[in-house]
Amino acid sequence: MRLMAVMGRSMGCLAVLGGVMLPLQPAVAADTKVGFVSTERVLRESSPAKAAQKKLEQEFAKREKELQEASAKLRGMVEKLERDAPVMSEADRGKRQREISDTERDLQRRQREFREDLNQRRNEELAVVVERANKAIRQIAEAEKYDIIFQEAVYASPRIDITEKVVRVLNGQSK
Repeated sequence: MRLMAVMGRSMGCLAVLGGVMLPLQPAVAADTKVGFVSTERVLRESSPAKAAQKKLEQEFAKREKELQEASAKLRGMVEKLERDAPVMSEADRGKRQREISDTERDLQRRQREFREDLNQRRNEELAVVVERANKAIRQIAEAEKYDIIFQEAVYASPRIDITEKVVRVLNGQSK
């Protein structure tokens, strides 16, 4: 009972403070210029992002091809074992199964290393694009007198979305 009374008084104080504070807030909300940029769209549509993606594809193409070839070789080994198993001795079958197991373990390790290397390089390349995008956003904000520009939002009205402007600036810089 006592707790409820203390809570009630606290809430009453907050309401009074809120009422006092509201008139003290400056009336600048109407003059505030707000913008929004979709980072995802910038990373998907801008020339620097596309160039970074292409660079990564070229950089990792050879390793990816080698992994595909190793995977095909492993499938061939498994198929050959399945075909030959009925006529093989137990020792030969065990030896081939160990070879397949070793090959599969090596392939999985190489695939994991490939993914880790690719993700690290992708993050490095995207960081460069994001840095350039942030510079473009600052340029636009200063030139067009924005008070704040958000890059993450649950919802943003198309009226305040300046993503296209950012993409155009980045595309102009990349040429």
